Amino acid sequence: MHADLLFTGGPVLTPEGRTATAVAVTGGRVTAVGHDELRELAGPRTEVVDLAGRLLLPGFQDAHVHPVPAGLELTQCDLSGLTTAEETVAAVRAYAEAHPDRAWILGGGWSMEAFEGGTPTRELLDAVVPDRPVYLPNRDHHGAWVNSRALELAGIDRNTPDPADGRIERDAAGEPSGTLQEGAMRLVGELAPAATAADRLAALLHAQRHLHALGITAWQDALVGDFLGMDDPAGAYLTAARDGSLTARVTGALWWDRDRGAEQIPELVAKRAEFSHGRFRAGTVKLMLDGVAENHTAALLDPYLDRCGCATANRGKSFIHPERLPKYVTELDALGFQCHFHALGDRAVRDALDAVEAARAANGPSDTRPHLAHLQVVHPDDVPRFARLGATANIQPLWAAHEPQMDELTIPFLGAERAAWQYPFGSLLRSGARLAAGSDWPVSSPDPLHGVHVAVNRVEPGGSAPVFLPDERLGLADALTAYTAGSAYVNHLDDGGRVAVGALADLVVLDRDPFAGPPEEIAETRVALTYVGGERVHAAADA
Repeated sequence: MHADLLFTGGPVLTPEGRTATAVAVTGGRVTAVGHDELRELAGPRTEVVDLAGRLLLPGFQDAHVHPVPAGLELTQCDLSGLTTAEETVAAVRAYAEAHPDRAWILGGGWSMEAFEGGTPTRELLDAVVPDRPVYLPNRDHHGAWVNSRALELAGIDRNTPDPADGRIERDAAGEPSGTLQEGAMRLVGELAPAATAADRLAALLHAQRHLHALGITAWQDALVGDFLGMDDPAGAYLTAARDGSLTARVTGALWWDRDRGAEQIPELVAKRAEFSHGRFRAGTVKLMLDGVAENHTAALLDPYLDRCGCATANRGKSFIHPERLPKYVTELDALGFQCHFHALGDRAVRDALDAVEAARAANGPSDTRPHLAHLQVVHPDDVPRFARLGATANIQPLWAAHEPQMDELTIPFLGAERAAWQYPFGSLLRSGARLAAGSDWPVSSPDPLHGVHVAVNRVEPGGSAPVFLPDERLGLADALTAYTAGSAYVNHLDDGGRVAVGALADLVVLDRDPFAGPPEEIAETRVALTYVGGERVHAAADA
């Protein structure tokens, strides 16, 4: 039988290493892996791809990403990539002037390090948009920048109390200063006009094209539901899955409403049945346990330090009560749900692992494949628990490097000991933990090759800063495995994430073989071709 698709003439990354130079695909699956002998499978209708020394590997899978909000932000006031307050304010002014008909100025992606203390003021926005409300989440989406008009519409003043799960930043006089942290974002965010169903579908398809161009063939959407005024992507996925425009394979993580308890579980069961269709499956529940270190809401075992290095009374926030969490996770696990934890601080990581341990004790072994995302600060005592409990470490490698947000807004407030516990990729791998990898886009770039670069080098692409905790570096093969087989595991795509006979033909051709060059050049690698089920979904102009 002739192959539908045949790759020849280049290294192929298989589970055993770069052990082949040819791959045949028939009916959307890999049907042969070998060398020149596979050329006999080429027939008159076979598409033959000459690798010409370029690396063929499994399609990348992003284990934690938000494509619909990312796609929407790209069409709104996009502040990503700007590094100074002046640039950011100028971009807001330009967007507002270009869109005089918009009742609200929406978008986001600003960098905390561009502003003193990571908290921009309403006065900066008032100077460029005095007449319309402005609501702009920051790069990590754990805080939002608003102007006076937005505060006025929300009724937020000096007498407004902080919500239990958030904080209203205030000036020296006690007035709201213009930054809303965590749960306080919803005070304004819920007033902003929601995108239409057509907007959300267009954003999904725009994001999908971008992700395919980066070699991503599957992902786990880490927030399917309503949260802090963000647009629920469920309808867009269902539409795309039904009409065939969803070419990626997607797992949806249904949002756990942290203001409610176990009474929402039957609703999650109903949503799992309603939303699972075609290439979209919704068998995961997302539990956000804490915030982020930069605004001091990540949950820590010991208090944050102040600017003088002294302990404060603040240990961050636990958005789900730690004593109730094991019960919730045990019930979800018994119903066959995967639990996807946002766990950034060491206390949140321990709470998540304790909950998984409770579920294992109550339910016995299961194939629910819980995973903990972000893992910025992990107490050394908890590192070996991942392998023991079968909990996957879902890493976002781009964050594991020296950059202003790390050096100015994080390390000084953690102190030297805890700063050395950050993003312990190497320690987790050596302990036997399974690694998956993702980007958290639009928080950071979704480019897997940039993530691999940082995982291997612990330096940003093009950066000249010192190596960040060099003992935690990964080898290139291990970093690629996290982005392929590791993420395929948490996505329950057991027939994906590898190049092997019988596997899904979700494949990527790079423009070179990164194993053949120095580690410092990994980020220069680009994607030439992307295939899902043997169908080409992206081709670079020079492919």
